[in-house]
Amino acid sequence: MSHVACPEGKPTVEPYRIKVVEPIPVTTREQRQAALARVHYNLFDLRADEVTVDLLTDSGTGALSAAQLAAGMEGDESYAGSRSFHRFHDTVRELTGYAHILPVHQGRAAERLLASTLLGPGKIFLSNTHFDTLRANVALSGGEAWDLPCPEARDLDSTEPFKGNIDTARLKAVLDGPEGSRVAAVIMTVTNNGGGGQPVSMANLTLTSSLCRERGVPLILDAARFAENAWLVTQREATFRDHSPRQVAEEAFRLADGCAMSAKKDGIAHIGGFLGLNDTELARRCELLLIATEGFPTYGGLAGRDLDMVAQGLTEVTDPGYLRSRADDTAYLAQVVRSAGVDIVEPPGLHALYLNAGRLLPHIPPHQFPGQALACRLYLEGGIRSVELGSLYLGTEDEHGNPLTSAPYELLRLAVPRRTYTRGHWDHVGQALARTVRDAHLIPGLRITEQPALLRQFRSKLAPIVQ
Repeated sequence: MSHVACPEGKPTVEPYRIKVVEPIPVTTREQRQAALARVHYNLFDLRADEVTVDLLTDSGTGALSAAQLAAGMEGDESYAGSRSFHRFHDTVRELTGYAHILPVHQGRAAERLLASTLLGPGKIFLSNTHFDTLRANVALSGGEAWDLPCPEARDLDSTEPFKGNIDTARLKAVLDGPEGSRVAAVIMTVTNNGGGGQPVSMANLTLTSSLCRERGVPLILDAARFAENAWLVTQREATFRDHSPRQVAEEAFRLADGCAMSAKKDGIAHIGGFLGLNDTELARRCELLLIATEGFPTYGGLAGRDLDMVAQGLTEVTDPGYLRSRADDTAYLAQVVRSAGVDIVEPPGLHALYLNAGRLLPHIPPHQFPGQALACRLYLEGGIRSVELGSLYLGTEDEHGNPLTSAPYELLRLAVPRRTYTRGHWDHVGQALARTVRDAHLIPGLRITEQPALLRQFRSKLAPIVQ
């Protein structure tokens, strides 16, 4: 299979060379079948040494640069006021412009701080799409999570460039309607992970910012993949084609009143995150909760070396060469997946591909979880771990197992770790998918045998449905 070309038509060349490698497991089909049965068909419970290509998530799974490792050696582990914190603080402040920067151990901690201080019974967060941990933190805080994806997002096959946008007409209607007084904040996820990894345009973000500021409603970015969103803006939005990703990112942060960020994505780090805010009183309340639950405000649950590695990662992530290489990598994987006969959410973004499991497995109804069934078969065929984003993630049933709500789409996400896998790994994925497609009509659905009350996709137990 030929390599995908760069936009200039030149062969793809990664802007790095490999310095350290680690072996990956290669298991037999029999071993994988036994592993699936042992973990009750929930791939989160697989041991890492049972996985050949791990596409479960791009969160904290990327390769560190030599400069990041060197920065980590400079880590100052003082409990309070470390040099590492000040380097981290200055880097984040320069990027985002926010007055208050609170480090946290990862993104969901920042989400919890925000939800716990802004929400309560009857309060609402509005979003282009809440992802799973934010949705859970909203629920735990007694609030409600309302998704307002743009109309273009409904067509998975269209090549509309910004299907991650929020529906600004619906947003305005809610803010100006009878429920407007209940809205505590608007959360814009960039890129829109729950919406197929699709980007948000600067035009949409600018209008959203204007609507929120006119009504005194805080606008917060879920900024885990801010650099990837900025790259896609430079490629797809005419007004910003002469801008650098860094310039776009800085402008995006300044359109919002704050952000929650997992640095395990576009910080290219293994752990870390931050909450950035302009509102001094809100920051004070979040800081008090941070001290009680995460750590002192100058370390926030992180080692000094982690603060330094995140700071370095944030300077590397907006480099156009790095982002171009990441886009080419995902484009190559998209070509491999399509060639295997599987449709994806178009157009592909950077951090993941979203496979249309519902279309591939039309014989499996939503509440027999076609996305999870496809994930299990892909693991069986090639030792590839992925994650379902369908009715296991978003659906509900009554106490008798009868369907109540289904996900809008039955998807399987192949997340792409940063600087980790080569084209040979993607070819392996394609070969396993081709074998899966060949016998797709034989793949059975799944039923839940045990589940928790919240975030069930992480801990549920399932079993195949025998016809």
